[in-house]
Amino acid sequence: MSELTLTVMRLGFLAVLWLFVIVAVQVIRSDLFGTRVTQRGAARRGGPDARTQRQPAAPPPQQRRQEGGRGNNRQRRGAPTKLVVSEGTLTGTTVALQGQTISLGRAHDSTIVLDDDYASSRHARIYPDRDGQWIVEDLGSTNGTYLDRNRLTTPTPVPLGAPIRIGKTVIELRK
Repeated sequence: MSELTLTVMRLGFLAVLWLFVIVAVQVIRSDLFGTRVTQRGAARRGGPDARTQRQPAAPPPQQRRQEGGRGNNRQRRGAPTKLVVSEGTLTGTTVALQGQTISLGRAHDSTIVLDDDYASSRHARIYPDRDGQWIVEDLGSTNGTYLDRNRLTTPTPVPLGAPIRIGKTVIELRK
C-alpha cells in the first residue's frame, strides 16, 4: 500500500471521527438545553419561527353560524371551541378548535411547542372523533400524559374543563 493511500485513509478516518464528536455534542446540547421556544408575541409579529407558532384564527360569528348547518362543520351544543394553557410557561395561550389534530411536545413542528423538561418531542395529541368528542392520546412519552390525575394508557375522551397535564403544563378544553 502506498504512503499516499495510507495518508488519505488516515485523514478520512479523522474526518469521520470529528463528525461523530460534533453530532454527539449537538445531541447532548439539545438534551441539556431543550428546544428554542419563541415568545407568542414575537410569532404574531412575523418572527423567524412564526410558521411553527401561528395560531389559527377563529372565523367571525356570522361565518360560524352559516357553517353550523353544513355536514361535518356542525358543532354540538356545549362542545369546546378552544384549547387553553392554564399552567406552565405558555399560560394564557389559546388555540381555536377547528376540527384539526393538535400536537403537543418539544418538537418545533408541534401545534403547541412545550419548553418543559418533562415533555417529550412528540408527547401527545388531541383530535376530534366522528361523534364530535375530543380525544387525548399519549404518544409513548417518557413521563406520561395525565387527564384528571389519571395517567393515560389509551386514547381517552376529554370532558369540558378537565385538566390535561404534561409535565408542568396544564391544558383544558373550554367553550
